[in-house]
Amino acid sequence: MTSTQETKRVGLIIFWIGAAYMIGMGFIASWLVGPALRNLSLDQVNKTIWAMNSPLFWLWAFSVPLGSILAGIGILLHARSKGSHIWLFGIGVFAVLLIANLLRFAHFPPLFGIGGGLILAFFLAILWLWARKHATLQGAAKRAADFQLVGYVFLLIAMWFLCGILSIPFMKSLSDLPPSSPVAIMVYLVLGWLFLFLSHWKSAQATKK
Repeated sequence: MTSTQETKRVGLIIFWIGAAYMIGMGFIASWLVGPALRNLSLDQVNKTIWAMNSPLFWLWAFSVPLGSILAGIGILLHARSKGSHIWLFGIGVFAVLLIANLLRFAHFPPLFGIGGGLILAFFLAILWLWARKHATLQGAAKRAADFQLVGYVFLLIAMWFLCGILSIPFMKSLSDLPPSSPVAIMVYLVLGWLFLFLSHWKSAQATKK
């Protein structure tokens, strides 16, 4: 087996480890953690295996972030990306995750406005660049770009309503309102990821022809 084949094989193994971690702890275990957090008090939860100071709880809480980093590293290895790119991805994303969760940020309302403004600016810039590229595409590649646009729009809509729900506890005029279900936001998120998947699928079809 050549070194390239070995690298691709190792990358695939790491990818599936990350995928199994996300599916096992992030998805399947959530069906056990969710009812406990929803129906029990904090004291009662802390008497179960999902106690919030237990290693199992933290393995669950960070399953998708850490699993996605592993899956990303694995797929980069499998795709034979440059070693420097793999290191930059792995260390960079993990560092952001670590810093964001260790530095217990105090609530700072202007940050929401600044962050929201940046997201909106990035979205409009993406659309501008998307339009320029779209004009040069044909066939399946053009349809892939159309799916991509739909995915971006749904994710932006989800971001807007998610921001609204997350801000309610910090709004004096809204804090007494009964909690609203985030089901609609989940629909937007699922549709966003679905159309991005369809975009990549169509793009892969285009490259085969």
